[in-house]
Amino acid sequence: MNTTASARYTRTAIVLHWLIAVLILANFALAWGSEDLSKAAHAAAMGYHKSIGLSILALSLIRLFWRLGHKAPPYLPSVSPLEARVATLSTWGFYALMIAIPLSGWAMVSGGQKPLEYFGLFPVAKLPVTKALAEAGHEGHEVLAFLFLALLALHLAGALKHRLIDKDGTLQRMM
Repeated sequence: MNTTASARYTRTAIVLHWLIAVLILANFALAWGSEDLSKAAHAAAMGYHKSIGLSILALSLIRLFWRLGHKAPPYLPSVSPLEARVATLSTWGFYALMIAIPLSGWAMVSGGQKPLEYFGLFPVAKLPVTKALAEAGHEGHEVLAFLFLALLALHLAGALKHRLIDKDGTLQRMM
């Protein structure tokens, strides 16, 4: 089935989708890949991780506001009601996690003594959090990241199903 221009997401939504996706993958790589590095290399990697996280937060808020103002294209006829419901719930789950994960990280960092900078360009204000909230931010950051990975696996499985089994053009709407 061919998709029409009206069945596609807006160019802005597509660019934000892929930009945020790349940044999220980079942040997972930085977080996990830096664990065995020297203390200095780990600190540098975490500096990038924090700056990318703040970028993800800002871009996700832009993406959310764009989405609220620009209705998503309708599902293709080949999408079952159950698939449509799962897709809708997972979309809003992604929005929630793309905002909550960086906020929890920001809360965690805000409880520490080290300054927070955006790519070394300028300081970022810390959130007014208690020690307990900063510690909760640390735990929440990790738990939410694993929830994100589970949701991502579902998202990728759905995309592959539409591409390889249904061959219905659903994936092309975000390309």
